[in-house]
Amino acid sequence: MANASISNRPSPLARLTANPPLLALLLAIILFFAGGLINPNFVNLNQATNIVRLAAFLGIIAAGQTLVIISGNEGIDLSVGGVVTLAAILVYRFSDGDNALVLPALALALGAGALIGMVNGLGIILLNIPPLVMTLGMTGVISGTILVVTQGQLIGDTPPILARAISEPLIFGIPGVVIIWLILAFAMWLILERTTYGKQLFAIGVNRTTARLSGVRVSNVVVATYALSGFLAALGGFILLGFTQTVFLNLGGPYLFPSIAAVVVGGTVLAGGKGSYFGTMSGALVLTLIESLLRAAQLQEAYQLMVLGIILLVLLSIYGRQRNLRQ
Repeated sequence: MANASISNRPSPLARLTANPPLLALLLAIILFFAGGLINPNFVNLNQATNIVRLAAFLGIIAAGQTLVIISGNEGIDLSVGGVVTLAAILVYRFSDGDNALVLPALALALGAGALIGMVNGLGIILLNIPPLVMTLGMTGVISGTILVVTQGQLIGDTPPILARAISEPLIFGIPGVVIIWLILAFAMWLILERTTYGKQLFAIGVNRTTARLSGVRVSNVVVATYALSGFLAALGGFILLGFTQTVFLNLGGPYLFPSIAAVVVGGTVLAGGKGSYFGTMSGALVLTLIESLLRAAQLQEAYQLMVLGIILLVLLSIYGRQRNLRQ
């Protein structure tokens, strides 16, 4: 009996592969030390800090995407890049470099992001528009609005206090953006694991009909999820402005594709109902390391995009199997 129970225990490798977030984190560590084979100067504390700092921007922007994908129903928020750009432009113009206007500008940006996300959610629920179509259409609306309002002239400035808070070391040499990322990670853990909303989010991701019959107000959860996605994307735009200290019309565009990839690489199931923000954080580290390694190998940006595309396509190929299993 004892031998039988021992033989039935999963191997360490099986337990590892059953834990995608941990597997992604292990992959990130392997990639970091593998960088020494490409460039002997790659493996050092400063480089590690810089990679985590860069991953933080992606991880923050991908936070809302995590919630949307967990909600299921083919949910992917394609308006994330537009919201990031809009939020940065609002803060840039409204604050105009004045430290005293940072918080009001942040409130304006977060409100705009949440409103856009709420419209996405309402369109999906009330008009039964597929999430990909709704959020893609909203991206066009955001881009058009930015062009109409700015007339192509991005006037304003970045408040110095914002640039210092994001880019400079704050505690024990840790950059401000990393501290913000850790605080957000704790908040996301509380939301997903310790709130009624989190339990309902996973429930609708598994099966919306069953969740509805169990008393979950599916419409409310979906609208709240997309509103949170817009809110968090706007927060990402605010933080990204502190790093770039300038804005342009496609500031958030390069983060759309990686924000989806980070969630998937971290083990969140595209069919919905299973995932974690810790996985997204690990995925953001993996993608940032891959980009850093490709740059260290002096590959052109086009090849970098090709590699990231291949990674996502491989993971998406698994999606069909997940969906069949779910059904």
